[in-house]
Amino acid sequence: MTKSLLAQSHTFANSQKQLAHLNGPFFENDNLTFQEHLKNNGHSTLKPTGLDIFQINLGYMCNQTCKHCHVDAGPDRKEIMTRDTMQICVDLVRKHKFSTIDLTGGAPEMNPDFRWFVTELKKAGAKEIIVRCNLTIIVANKKYHSLPEFFKEHEVRVVSSLPYYAASKTDRQRGNGVFDRSIKALKMLNDVGYGQPGSGLILDLVYNPAGAFLPGNQVELENNFKKELIERHDVVFNQLLCITNLPISRFLDYLVKSENYEDYMNKLLTAFNPGAIEGLMCRNTVSIDWEGYLYDCDFNQMLHLKVEKAAGQHISEFDLEALNKRDIIVNQHCFGCTAGAGSSCQGTTT
Repeated sequence: MTKSLLAQSHTFANSQKQLAHLNGPFFENDNLTFQEHLKNNGHSTLKPTGLDIFQINLGYMCNQTCKHCHVDAGPDRKEIMTRDTMQICVDLVRKHKFSTIDLTGGAPEMNPDFRWFVTELKKAGAKEIIVRCNLTIIVANKKYHSLPEFFKEHEVRVVSSLPYYAASKTDRQRGNGVFDRSIKALKMLNDVGYGQPGSGLILDLVYNPAGAFLPGNQVELENNFKKELIERHDVVFNQLLCITNLPISRFLDYLVKSENYEDYMNKLLTAFNPGAIEGLMCRNTVSIDWEGYLYDCDFNQMLHLKVEKAAGQHISEFDLEALNKRDIIVNQHCFGCTAGAGSSCQGTTT
């Protein structure tokens, strides 16, 4: 068996262990599943509202190894989307005219065909291209220093994680020195116009809590981030997106090892908000992994929970009508997206 197949086998086995954890008993006062909570709130099954966002994972390789990463990305990951698979994605974008293309990783920029892909997506008519940039990749190597100019040229919306506006909390979650390198990258983005009023170049930041708790109010946090970053570092940005950490991969490992798992899962259940169901990202998004397989969201991707078979599980058999009629696959980790103000790749949902 090749190293690649061994890695995939290990990843699948790990996802099965995670599912076993998620499906085990952990609620103190409520043993209902997420599916049962949906039914109690008028949804016998969770259905799409119409596929609008095409989220593509270009590979799990990353220059960082963040403690909260649900993708388990890092420098040792070799899974990378090929240009052939990218071309199928481009053809689908051209055919179906998806309004938003959301490129993720790992660090998507580390895929050797990243710039070609963005250029081809733009030619195919993509209205909005989002790149989930970890910031430090911009300053990691000279070959990435021109990324801000490339993003500007193609009018890419840059969405970047910054756990806090101070070095201590950011470095604790993402690694020593990450905060300073992130600030340097943010300044480079600001210098070409990103985040600047009237530029039309969107720079959004993502906030993930650094521990076993839910994010605070998104508006209040955004105001604090904007105030502190401009005063301390002369850095500006557009929006702050608050995303709840889901009990998957490294964050699940942290919860188990720190003996916070049951407490955190009960927090998610206690904070269940029926109003968040309407805005769940799985209802207007499909997630594509580096091999071209389809998932209802990138969290399901990490658990190897593909879309239901009848909808077509690979982009080579892409069927938009079937995907829009599918039943969305849910599990206990979905409580993370319906807790409090709700959570999605675009921030809170309510």
